[in-house]
Amino acid sequence: MTLAHPSLPRYLRIEQDKIEKIARSHGLDFFPVVFEMLSYSQMNEIAAYGGFPNRYPHWRFGMEYERLAKSYEYGLSKIYEMVINNNPSFAYLLEGNSLTDQKLVMCHVFGHVDFFKNNFTFRSTDLDTMDRVVDPTTKRGNGYDPNRKWIDKMANHGAAVRRIVDRYGIQRTEEFIDVCLSLENLIDPWSRFVVRRTVEDEEDEHPREVEVPRMRAKEYMDEFINPSEYIEEQKKKLTLEREKSKGKHPQTREQDVLLFLIENAPLERWERAILSIIREEGYYFVPQMQTKIMNEGWASYWHSKMMTGDVCDWSEIVDYAENNAGVMATSGGRLNPYKLGVELFRSIEDRWNRGQFGREWEECSDLDDKKNWDLRLGLGRDKVFEVRAMYNDVTFIDEFLTEEFAIEHKLFSYSWSNRSERFEIESREFRAVKEKLLAQLTNFGNPQIFVEDSNFENRGELLLTHDHRGVDLRADYARETLSALVRIWRRPVCLATRADGKAVVLRYDGKEHSSRSSDS
Repeated sequence: MTLAHPSLPRYLRIEQDKIEKIARSHGLDFFPVVFEMLSYSQMNEIAAYGGFPNRYPHWRFGMEYERLAKSYEYGLSKIYEMVINNNPSFAYLLEGNSLTDQKLVMCHVFGHVDFFKNNFTFRSTDLDTMDRVVDPTTKRGNGYDPNRKWIDKMANHGAAVRRIVDRYGIQRTEEFIDVCLSLENLIDPWSRFVVRRTVEDEEDEHPREVEVPRMRAKEYMDEFINPSEYIEEQKKKLTLEREKSKGKHPQTREQDVLLFLIENAPLERWERAILSIIREEGYYFVPQMQTKIMNEGWASYWHSKMMTGDVCDWSEIVDYAENNAGVMATSGGRLNPYKLGVELFRSIEDRWNRGQFGREWEECSDLDDKKNWDLRLGLGRDKVFEVRAMYNDVTFIDEFLTEEFAIEHKLFSYSWSNRSERFEIESREFRAVKEKLLAQLTNFGNPQIFVEDSNFENRGELLLTHDHRGVDLRADYARETLSALVRIWRRPVCLATRADGKAVVLRYDGKEHSSRSSDS
């Protein structure tokens, strides 16, 4: 279904109808798409707001606008398109682009909107299921038409914050928003797909007897598989852990720090409203961070296929190739998600067409046989649609980035060299490259922080723990985060982590930062 908009010239509406039919003929399934034409200043303004025409008032949006405007004026960057995960989806075209560019952007946008609708991570943005855990394996069917009116939602947030500004003043409100934004990544990215809290988590007056998990075994073998001495030992251990957790809050550590603060911090009503808005908008952007490589790769895969096969005529193909080469270009010091994503999708399609998967393929050690392996199965197209629906960047890279792919595309990892004072190649070894890439994608490179205890050492202090995974926290970031947490918790806050190989507890009491060994 095409939704026309008066800002779009008639000749582009004709192209939109044509490209939409081509996209559907290839099997893409997307929400209705509204295209709007913007000048470069309007494009920068909307980009500064994260793609939305209306957000809450805050100085960072103005700062981002200035950065984008100067970058465009100096020729450092140019925004060709933006598309919003909304139903219907809104996409913006840049005024002054050539017709070939506009066609390329439209093809790219339909790929994105198909991904928004069908990839499981984006189901967490369905407003009609916001308070429930989502089952990503549920069949959606042809009638899947979720409530994703996020443009309206963001505008409502803006109106709510403006009412708060009118009542409490712009300075007080913005200062509190600054505090909330410094904590906006302290959420649980997978909470919409995993049951974190159950009725059993609440302490009963008559707690159930401790049950020890037993391995399945036939009756005559049970004593050998589950020895009574072992079962009794584990029962004592679990009972002791239960006793230790009595009275502890939360009983199990929680990764959604913002939700814990909303429910338990001594906030004023307006402060709790703002923190809730920051958290809700933070969760909206999570799926886009979880699938950046896949999403851009999928859109690039389809704009390439449609532009070269159906959309471009002979007079446009050179212009398209030049513009596409600019999008796919790579340079030292950065990862291009468009390039990596599209090449992986093409590799998957080729491998499943040729039957290069499964046990027989994995166990083949003859390089010549592998090079010429072609069972002509023709399963590639079905496989890429399956991958588009059921993977995120971490699982996508983990399963489909193979050693052959890394060698073919000359992948390597790099790091800063103090000796030469520049970035240098660290390793070309496949496992090292893949592990470094996965580490960057897991939790978007953010440290994993959990609420451990709201009454640490029986002093009403908040204790957080950091899951240390080989990388120390930046000291300046940790201090600023603790300062923001104290502003909300209004009592001292502690953070258990590791620094220089030693377990430490960082603490801020509102006046002074301190650090001590966690063993003391």
